[in-house]
Amino acid sequence: MKIYFAGSIRAGRQDQALYLELIGLLAKYGTVLTEHVGDPRVTASNDIEPDDTRIYKRDMSWLKESDVVVAEVTIPSLGVGYEIAMAENWEKPVLCLFRPNAGKHLSAMLTGNPQLVIKEYAGVEDARTILADFFQTL
Repeated sequence: MKIYFAGSIRAGRQDQALYLELIGLLAKYGTVLTEHVGDPRVTASNDIEPDDTRIYKRDMSWLKESDVVVAEVTIPSLGVGYEIAMAENWEKPVLCLFRPNAGKHLSAMLTGNPQLVIKEYAGVEDARTILADFFQTL
């Protein structure tokens, strides 16, 4: 199974270490096409690929090739939202992981969409259970 993991890059990298742990959990279920999202060398201003057009083409190719999308949506990101919309358009299963924080609410464009699986979690152990349940249903 090919898994597309989406997480914030340009909108903020404060969850990079968490992304790396989630990618490690996802590797149990298949090939994670977007391991770079957890790479500490990738910053808000420095992707592995320096050209925006190449990033777009690369990511759309990986997204199209993927069987499933797992998106960490706690940090609002235009790019992640775009990837979720494209995955939905291509009829791919999408799991959105969200850590509820005081004062933060998930967009109604996600919570109101019955095509998405949205799960709240507190940390990696919760995510482990959520991922096991999600992949069992595929």
